[in-house]
Amino acid sequence: MKSIQVNAEHQYQVSVGRGIVGDIANYVAGASRIAIIHPNSLGAKAAELRARFPETETILIEVPDAESAKTTSVLEFCWTALGKSGFTRNDVVISLGGGATTDLAGFVAATWLRGIRVIHVPTTLLAMVDAAVGGKTGINTNDGKNLVGAIHSPVAVICDTDFLQTQTRDDYIGGLAEVIKCGFIRDENILNLIESDLTSAQSPTWVSTEEIISRAIQVKADVVSGDLRETLGTSAGREILNYGHTFGHAVERIENYTWRHGNAVSVGMMFVANLSMLAGRLDQAAVDRHENILAGVGLPVTYNRATFEQLHDAMRIDKKSRGSKLRFIILEEIGKPAILEGPDSALLIAAHSKLGQADSHA
Repeated sequence: MKSIQVNAEHQYQVSVGRGIVGDIANYVAGASRIAIIHPNSLGAKAAELRARFPETETILIEVPDAESAKTTSVLEFCWTALGKSGFTRNDVVISLGGGATTDLAGFVAATWLRGIRVIHVPTTLLAMVDAAVGGKTGINTNDGKNLVGAIHSPVAVICDTDFLQTQTRDDYIGGLAEVIKCGFIRDENILNLIESDLTSAQSPTWVSTEEIISRAIQVKADVVSGDLRETLGTSAGREILNYGHTFGHAVERIENYTWRHGNAVSVGMMFVANLSMLAGRLDQAAVDRHENILAGVGLPVTYNRATFEQLHDAMRIDKKSRGSKLRFIILEEIGKPAILEGPDSALLIAAHSKLGQADSHA
């Protein structure tokens, strides 16, 4: 088992290993009630987890799968369940599921009595390396993804890699996008490991799976510990974790959230890699490396299912925008991110055109 420390409002540990879900008992001390928020697909696993707390009143709150859970109506449903069960500030919320469940449960905990403890048990690769670490929580609105949320750090994150065996291949590969992103912005060793065996990297049984997960989490832990609330506004701040996300979130919105997040981010990384090159900040070899790694593990690297105008409108409401100016995290070289603010529209159009023909990844 590996343990990574995050320094936020308080210090907490992210544990990575096989068969470690039982460690959750170490973090519920003093709770009279526990709520396990989980999607329908994990009902049996939630019941197994509840059985670990025979002496504590534990309720199961079942929510929809994926992004359908991140709505105001589901949020209110969760609040009602906590209210009827008499949850106090000593009690605990546990998220069991993927990134959407983690985002929702974190926001439930952040807003109940102005903040109660939350423990994340991510069950997907994407959730382990992204949503469960860093304290960001949120729900979606008609105007975009995660526009309503809060920073609320968990007391622990338990990444039991046994859960990854139940993921579909496509969902697992989608999660690899966030791992690869961490390689491009901070830890090139991640890229080297994946390049060493592009085929085996597509499976959670790969010998280096735990290492790339731990390395990706370490990248996020280091960045978040230095800039929890994304206030630095520099290439050293938390904003670098959004490499590929401004364009990726636009794709998700245009596709009505039917695309996997990782697939959208993959296309987004190709967009900003090309933008970086066109702006004279990154060499062609690094752009080619993006394409070789992302396509090599089965992620999409092309997108033209929407016009540039549609994508531009969707990007303008991204949380990273400043007034009317778009902001992009770009690369100057592998491991050296930078901020490009208000690029000329001609550069954006040219970067979009380089995405080539559409493919059907979703």
